[in-house]
Amino acid sequence: MKPFDLSSYYALSKSQIDSYQTNGHIFLKGLAASDEIGFYRQAILDAVKKLNTEKRKLEERDTYGKAFLQIYNLWRQNEILKSFVLSKRFAHVAAQLMGIGKVRLYHDQALFKEPGGGPTPWHQDQYYWPLDTNNTITLWMPLVDLTQEMGIMHFASCTHKLGYLTPTEISDASEQFFNDFIREKNYPIEGASEAKAGDATFHSGWTLHNAPANQSETMREVMTIIYFEDKTKVLKPDHDNRRADHATWLMNIPAGEFAASELNPLID
Repeated sequence: MKPFDLSSYYALSKSQIDSYQTNGHIFLKGLAASDEIGFYRQAILDAVKKLNTEKRKLEERDTYGKAFLQIYNLWRQNEILKSFVLSKRFAHVAAQLMGIGKVRLYHDQALFKEPGGGPTPWHQDQYYWPLDTNNTITLWMPLVDLTQEMGIMHFASCTHKLGYLTPTEISDASEQFFNDFIREKNYPIEGASEAKAGDATFHSGWTLHNAPANQSETMREVMTIIYFEDKTKVLKPDHDNRRADHATWLMNIPAGEFAASELNPLID
């Protein structure tokens, strides 16, 4: 079956762009139509089933492992998934929100929170990324309708303006550190109470965010896509997680050169 065309533009208002740039996150309704997301959901499910290597029971995993099943680089699997991840519609929204011209793909990932899956601790995504820019953004799109009990993301508004806060990976330690930090600084915590399949959130790479446990009996199926500004240079990795990302997503491009490996296509 021929993939849906995801090149049409999604209209953003100035107030939406301003809101994102002020708060570091935004919720957008209907970024993908119901028939579009229904079609691509099946392709994503097939890929997750094929590529998932996590066989342990939830109680045998650490906090990170309990938070979600995580499958990367689906766009490399087939043309259907490629057309979804490299969607011009999604990329154009990302670029508009950041107020820039063009974006490249960092990577995609399916994040499936199982029934009974644990919370996702507070963290900053860009802690992991050796990218010399603040213009990074993550699209987070549910493939099924979500209720609050399924683990919809929460954001600490305006924290993207703080930049790199601590060299702490997603863990119980990051949950404790950032929970105390948010409470002490009184940053407002915001998030949707429900979301339809095809709705989306976008958040900055520095925005503090977390997600509650999945207390429902339904898998929380979510697809994410990470973008960064074209002409961004590679930052010299300063810890092991960034060194791993440097090898995995940037193919060890030397620090100071443009982040433009074959894994980081320009989405124009």
